[in-house]
Amino acid sequence: MPMPRNQQVCVEDTPYYHCVSRCVRRAYLCGEDTVTGTSYEHRRGWVENRLLFLAGVFSMDICAYAVMSNHLHVVLHINTEKAESWSSLEVVERWHKIHQGTHFTRQCTAGEKLPKSVMEFVEASVMVYRKRLADISWFMRELNEPIARKANIEDNCTGHFWEGRFKSQALLDEAALIACMAYVDLNPLRSNISNVPEESDFTSIKRRVGAAEMKTQPKTLFPFVGSPRKDMPSGLPFKLVDYLELVDITGRIIRKDKQGVIDVSCLSILQRLNVSSETWLCIAAYFEALTGRVVGHEQSIDCYCQSHQRHRKPSREQIKLLV
Repeated sequence: MPMPRNQQVCVEDTPYYHCVSRCVRRAYLCGEDTVTGTSYEHRRGWVENRLLFLAGVFSMDICAYAVMSNHLHVVLHINTEKAESWSSLEVVERWHKIHQGTHFTRQCTAGEKLPKSVMEFVEASVMVYRKRLADISWFMRELNEPIARKANIEDNCTGHFWEGRFKSQALLDEAALIACMAYVDLNPLRSNISNVPEESDFTSIKRRVGAAEMKTQPKTLFPFVGSPRKDMPSGLPFKLVDYLELVDITGRIIRKDKQGVIDVSCLSILQRLNVSSETWLCIAAYFEALTGRVVGHEQSIDCYCQSHQRHRKPSREQIKLLV
């Protein structure tokens, strides 16, 4: 029996999660159907635009994403502090960007003076909206449902477009986080969709490389802020240049279908994360296949199991990559 989503996602364990949604029909989400010759490439734009739009509505930060032919990957950071900092009015205004809300919440955003009893109802709605805007399940629902409706209309059919449940993995530590991000960013290379990461359309890596050429970082993505330190700003705990170099070299090795040692210039970030070069190559190529619901060093997973009173730990095959 699948584990309830509220037991899979716990911000106290980690704010980082890898989510995957897959299509249930043979028809492609994107790309070209080799049987019918129909191109669905334009749907990549649907997904990317919706994803980046929702990042500006929810208290979710996008660390990495890749829109593939019949599935999509996204690595999310749940920003609970941001959600709690919003005023009641801001919560309602954000919710109204994706739903109509109630008659009373619309009156509130219109600036109408409401009696105390009505304001109590509005505040109750605010509590619900605030919780939803920090919920991964709601984020994925608001991402997938509009895409499914548009695709069904275009395909002139009804029924499910996505699998019933999206897959989620808890990324317990920095090693798991960077490994998953690289895995997502390198998806198009492994699938022979592109030759180099910066040419991978509708991916976070292309957006980051494009911004880096302008000596900046994309505002729509969670920024890299450097190694962990005191008074660290909100962002990914790595240096952008280290990550881009790591992805570039890993992509070259994967693309050439070679086994070997990563260039010495990239070893510093792997050493800090206690990940060997050989292990890194395996992680970058087979992350999703060789990991379970939670990913991290063995110690991180042990702490997770103890805190959740889990008697059945992930298999050794699932955790040995990050030991």
